[in-house]
Amino acid sequence: MPSSVSAPPGLWRRFTAAYAQFLTGLLAFSVAVIIIPVTLQMISRYTALIPAYIWTEEMARFLFIWMIMIGAMIGVREASHFEVDVWPALPRRGEAAVRIASRLGILAFALVFVVGGIEFTRFAWYRTSELADLPLWMIHIAWPVAAVTWIIFLGEQFYDEVRILFGWSTT
Repeated sequence: MPSSVSAPPGLWRRFTAAYAQFLTGLLAFSVAVIIIPVTLQMISRYTALIPAYIWTEEMARFLFIWMIMIGAMIGVREASHFEVDVWPALPRRGEAAVRIASRLGILAFALVFVVGGIEFTRFAWYRTSELADLPLWMIHIAWPVAAVTWIIFLGEQFYDEVRILFGWSTT
């Protein structure tokens, strides 16, 4: 195959791309849905048109936490998280080594989130929220789900960076 034509992505790449697309759609959906409880909160707080709904505050908080975690998942996938350039312009292999080191830090956080998130979810498994009586595990499970997703996306990135680092990649 000529070097100008790239090989079709493998099954794993297609899966991660589809999963990232799903997360992007889910994030857009959650942004659209959070408008409802927040709007109800604002209207009921400042007018007498509708009764004050207590569940709206809790629902907005739950959706906001999920939006943050989904956004973090997408951010890891797209490597669009906060970066500070402290190194001068490095050769391609040097940049790959720096990115591997950076992603090892993200991996460490992901592992803490997996372990802590599982315990966090286990703690909330049989509990419900005070106002809306929602099962708390539905909110707490966001942490281990985000962490496992980070690990999946990081694996793909580590693979690419190691190939560059050892000169196995021509792209």
